[in-house]
Amino acid sequence: MTAKLIMTLDGVILKEIGITRDSLSIGRRTGNDIQINDMTVSSRHALLTTIGNDTFIEDLGATNGTMVNGNYINKLLLMHGDIVQIGTHQFTYFAEEEAEYEPTMFIKAEMDETRIMPNTPPITGDMKGIPLGAARLLNGPSANIIMEMRKPFNTIGYKGVSMAIVTRGLNGYTIAAYRGKNGQVLHHVTMLNGENIDFVARQLCEHDIIDVAGFQMEFIYLH
Repeated sequence: MTAKLIMTLDGVILKEIGITRDSLSIGRRTGNDIQINDMTVSSRHALLTTIGNDTFIEDLGATNGTMVNGNYINKLLLMHGDIVQIGTHQFTYFAEEEAEYEPTMFIKAEMDETRIMPNTPPITGDMKGIPLGAARLLNGPSANIIMEMRKPFNTIGYKGVSMAIVTRGLNGYTIAAYRGKNGQVLHHVTMLNGENIDFVARQLCEHDIIDVAGFQMEFIYLH
């Protein structure tokens, strides 16, 4: 049984990559096993290493880092359904050859904070003592995966489209609809406990259910 990566950009499937070698390099430079023509990707960005049935992803000191399920990593054992973010591209890891690919939602740290205007001031100093929130995915191919939300701003999206912004503030977490670069209203709808959300930030409580295009997640605190 061969594990594989599904490479996507903005929700469009670009290729399927079988993990058939002990190591696969990912980067912008010619000569990498997986080459990505993206200026946000470093020349040698990340390395996949397979030992037996286990595949690890390792960041090689990339300028913009490597993320798995929305969190920056140094080296991590990949689990079935994990989503690796390298530059603007996403790779969904499938440990099971027969598993059917289904484009799914994502949570990632928001890089461009200058165009986000949440109603709740984010944490910018020491976060010690502030409870850490996370989202537990409830359905889809990544069900039961827990995604931590450590950064002041975290975007939630689907098929590469950002749809909601979760802000970590001194009074907890809030959620609001994501406002695009030009302030445009997106054609997707995000719901909180069955109600549509808008650009007004709403406080998140533990066990709230966030629905993004039919994919549901439970907001929890990691105690």
